[in-house]
Amino acid sequence: MNAADQSELIRTAQGGDSQAFAQLLANQYDSIYRFAYRWCGNPSDAEDITQLACIKLAQTIAQFRFEAAFSSWLYRLVINCAKDWYKSQNRHQHDNIDHWIEPERAPDQTAENSIYLQQLLGLLDQMAEGFKEAALLVHGEGLSHAEAAAILQVKESTVSWRLHEIRKQLQLLQQQPDGSWELSL
Repeated sequence: MNAADQSELIRTAQGGDSQAFAQLLANQYDSIYRFAYRWCGNPSDAEDITQLACIKLAQTIAQFRFEAAFSSWLYRLVINCAKDWYKSQNRHQHDNIDHWIEPERAPDQTAENSIYLQQLLGLLDQMAEGFKEAALLVHGEGLSHAEAAAILQVKESTVSWRLHEIRKQLQLLQQQPDGSWELSL
């Protein structure tokens, strides 16, 4: 669907046309689920987050102002739903680490790679707000720093700095003689 058609579909959905909203949702559902899955790494949790995101989309579609790409606005919506869902569940799970790799293209993983990725996710959870989002958008979704910045509503330099800090922490952790993965911050 080209941008003009999508804009028209969004405007029609904003006007209360349920068929237009259903079509918009059908067009975006796979992207919403994929991003939710990458965020949490658990298919069941991703389904719950996706359901919340679809409900939130229905409630807030009128708030989309065409000031940014719809996909950017939608990423932000899914991120907020994922955070809200985790708060409501009062848990943080990383049982399935494949969410950083597209499920249909996941390579065979060695035990070492699995452990490393699990440690990386633990590191990101220890870091301040916004680090996980920046890493997920740039490395998981393949967005540019500028695109991630627009979604996160921060400066592009902030995204670049966050990714630099993640790399710096990883280098420090690799140098620790005891092999521990605790942050030095």
